[in-house]
Amino acid sequence: MAQILPVGKVPRDILERLLAQAPTQDPHVLLRPGIGLDCAVVEVGDTLLVLKSDPITFATDAIGWYVVQVTANDLATTGATPRWLMVTMLLPEARTTAKLVERISQDVYRACREIGVTVIGGHTEITAKLDRPILVGTLIGEVDRERLVTPQGAREGDRILLTKGVPIEATAILAREFPDRARRVLSAADLRQARAFLYDPGISVLREARIAQQAGQVTAMHDPTEGGLATALWELAEASGRALTIDRRAVPIPPLAARVCQAFGLDPLNAIASGALLFTATASDAPRIRYAIEAAGITCAEIGEVADGPAAVWHTGATGREPLPCPVRDAIAQIYEV
Repeated sequence: MAQILPVGKVPRDILERLLAQAPTQDPHVLLRPGIGLDCAVVEVGDTLLVLKSDPITFATDAIGWYVVQVTANDLATTGATPRWLMVTMLLPEARTTAKLVERISQDVYRACREIGVTVIGGHTEITAKLDRPILVGTLIGEVDRERLVTPQGAREGDRILLTKGVPIEATAILAREFPDRARRVLSAADLRQARAFLYDPGISVLREARIAQQAGQVTAMHDPTEGGLATALWELAEASGRALTIDRRAVPIPPLAARVCQAFGLDPLNAIASGALLFTATASDAPRIRYAIEAAGITCAEIGEVADGPAAVWHTGATGREPLPCPVRDAIAQIYEV
């Protein structure tokens, strides 16, 4: 009998095998599909277009706002400016009202106006067998060739930096989607604050990505989403062909996020982590970049260093240097199966 795959991303070995078979012969495609390569880059005349498609499946509350933020984050990690959005909206049968469609649409429009994105199309339907809304966004942006950054750019000796902390998105999702369970360990005020993690510290990384590039030489950027920081580190290592070493103790974890993860039995490094920008910078520029980001009121920590390959992720802690396992799937996926 064929093995049934669990909730979450398709296992890496299957995905890697399938991507290797994808037709990518067009010479205008500068960044092709691959593990850790979240965006496509296409050369159109003198312009580089950056394209990203992403679904929102874990969250239902503020789902329209989510779809704009998570796609914009991935574009930001290439240095691109988000321009045009297409949204596919799949809505549950027997539960969808005109009010629901209106609310989700207005969330999308409001988020787009905030960052100057134009909605150019998509698809909306009520879909059989769905029990909750699912949104898929495709965002297109532009970047100058000399400003393009990809996860392949990390180099030996670069420093690894992380903004805000982890897991911001998981904290907001768990508080919003499973409030009864969260109330067992959180006060009413703490629950409100956890729900508000969506906006403060927030899951957008547009601002810090721009500041980082303006302040110094950023060699690679990545947006830790599903699978959390641990998965993002592995994706960065594989995309660049480098070995990464981090100090777990240096990873910023907001105290409230740590409490929420403990209440749900999750490792903070393995849970969906939009809101944190993972990037590498030259050793000489890293302090200046970190200072510029923190001067803007955004936490930024140096958490490790890039070494020569092969691709691997290590962590140091109280017990010394050990391999950092790559999660099979995001930690919060198990919560949805209970």
